[in-house]
Amino acid sequence: MEPDYGKLDPEERTNKFLSIISVTLGLFSLCAGLIPIFGMVVSFAGIGFGIFGRRSESKRLATIGIVISVIGIVVSLVYAYLLYLQKQ
Repeated sequence: MEPDYGKLDPEERTNKFLSIISVTLGLFSLCAGLIPIFGMVVSFAGIGFGIFGRRSESKRLATIGIVISVIGIVVSLVYAYLLYLQKQ
């Protein structure tokens, strides 16, 4: 049985929504890592939303979003390094 999100208090609902946004941005940052600057911005946004989302009961979901966003940062850095090596 799924919880009725309409009955949650507004702050808890917002924090759960931030957790979901964090995971979504984390997944998007993995793809956006092919454009390193854009991937880094999306990853940092995902981390920020994840940190705020950890205030909710869905801390696990927010933590997953933070971890995926950190992986997105690594992908962006590796791809930027590979582009740098290619130009030399």
